[in-house]
Amino acid sequence: MKTKDARSLSPDAQEDLRRRVVKAVVESGMSQTESARVFSVSRQAVNGWVRTYGARGAAGLKAGPKGRPRRSRLAGHQAALAVRLIEGRCPDQLKLPFALWTREAVVGLLAERFGLSVSVWTAGRYLSRWGLTPQKPLRRAYEQDAAAVRRWLAEEYPAIRDEAKAGGAEIHWGDEMGLRSDCQAGRSYGRRGKTPVVPGTGQRFGCNMISSITNRGTLRFMVFQKRFTASVFIDFLTRLVRQSGRKVLLIVDGHPVHRSARVKRWLAAHAEAIRLHYLPGYSPELNPDEYLNNDVKANSVGRRRAKDKAELMANVRGYLRSTQKMPEVVRSFFRAQPVRYAA
Repeated sequence: MKTKDARSLSPDAQEDLRRRVVKAVVESGMSQTESARVFSVSRQAVNGWVRTYGARGAAGLKAGPKGRPRRSRLAGHQAALAVRLIEGRCPDQLKLPFALWTREAVVGLLAERFGLSVSVWTAGRYLSRWGLTPQKPLRRAYEQDAAAVRRWLAEEYPAIRDEAKAGGAEIHWGDEMGLRSDCQAGRSYGRRGKTPVVPGTGQRFGCNMISSITNRGTLRFMVFQKRFTASVFIDFLTRLVRQSGRKVLLIVDGHPVHRSARVKRWLAAHAEAIRLHYLPGYSPELNPDEYLNNDVKANSVGRRRAKDKAELMANVRGYLRSTQKMPEVVRSFFRAQPVRYAA
């Protein structure tokens, strides 16, 4: 006997089939085996419908809602707590065996916190419903002092801004970085399942750059080969003062060169022209110049293939010179959420 799958019927048709089968068994005295053959359904289905009718009456034969349950198995306060934990903590901080918040990590969180067992697909639906999407996370050092960051945002930088306004000075944000020939950035189109191959030299070489930007769109830079030392930094500061034409308030990180005795002596001798301020430790996300660094790595180094160090340095200088001519691009570095306070 070939039985029909009642799940393919509409809810009304399912309900009508149940009623006719039960009527045949209960009222007409037909056996369950015979009714299963007549109506082309399984004996297990007939037995279940008859038992449901005996327990709940005709109401038990009505068609219920199809598909996934519309209501979440999580209570409102549980969902709110889960969102706070995902936004405010990493899984390993909650003693879960994950470094990042994935669907599997959320499954573990719900099981550990609420004793709720769900599939990764259900966890994905919860994340979508909560407005959480997969993103590339920023790295933040454990050593960062949260109180120092709050003090910088609430007190120290506003004081620097007031000082610049009162004295007609210009606020620059500075940073330095190394560039390597084997830096890879961006994506390249290729046949599905076949990773594109980008030819390039097997030699490794690099250079360094130091730069500063303002929220008005000004960019100053210097590309060099040797190590970043006090002499190099003083050379950059000298150029910066000469090119600015007014007092400079330069904000940098706590690199040892920035705090070296030689640099301090030079700054003391040029106190009327330039003054240094220092960001909180381990807080690169507060420096808009980091976005220039990322831009140079991605668009000047990572997507071009230099054959030697001279070509690498020429590419970087050319890219920075073209960026200098586009102040709107430099201003855009200040629109990112972590550095919007400096815009």
